[in-house]
Amino acid sequence: MPEVTLAPRLAVLAIVAAGAAALLGIGAAPAFAQEAEAARPMDLATFPRTTLEITPHGSDHATPKHVFKVWVADTEQRAEQGLMFVRDLPETMGMVFPLDPPRVENMWMKNTYIELDMLFIGADGRVTKIIERATPLSLKTLSSDTPVAAVLELKGGAAAKLGLRTGDTVAWKKPAS
Repeated sequence: MPEVTLAPRLAVLAIVAAGAAALLGIGAAPAFAQEAEAARPMDLATFPRTTLEITPHGSDHATPKHVFKVWVADTEQRAEQGLMFVRDLPETMGMVFPLDPPRVENMWMKNTYIELDMLFIGADGRVTKIIERATPLSLKTLSSDTPVAAVLELKGGAAAKLGLRTGDTVAWKKPAS
């Protein structure tokens, strides 16, 4: 399981502020403590998970599919966090961002400590664009350029290592709620 750093200094400040408020009989913690609590990343264990398969374009039944266990960023809050703060991502894992309705999607690498490959997936399930090894911590906009129904993030270098290409088919089942 990837390690997620929980902004330790802000978390400590929030705990100290909440404790001080309780000791002093103050009804609410100071605003900075509330902001620190709101800024704390969600635990990835709370995200739904599913299995995702990528089938190479033009492959026959003998060609192996690439299978990943993925977190599903199925809410605005989950999508905003994405893989921020993750320090290590196993090669067999990733995160999928479903988009309903399909749209041009823009991503960035703010607070993302590892390189990621981003696969933009059209409404037909086919990969329309791949951005390889997105730069950690970059605020540069990474765009799908055309409307897509999902974005898949994998460990940086996975696309090249596995020979993933535009036209490959991506499929997953919506996790049970």
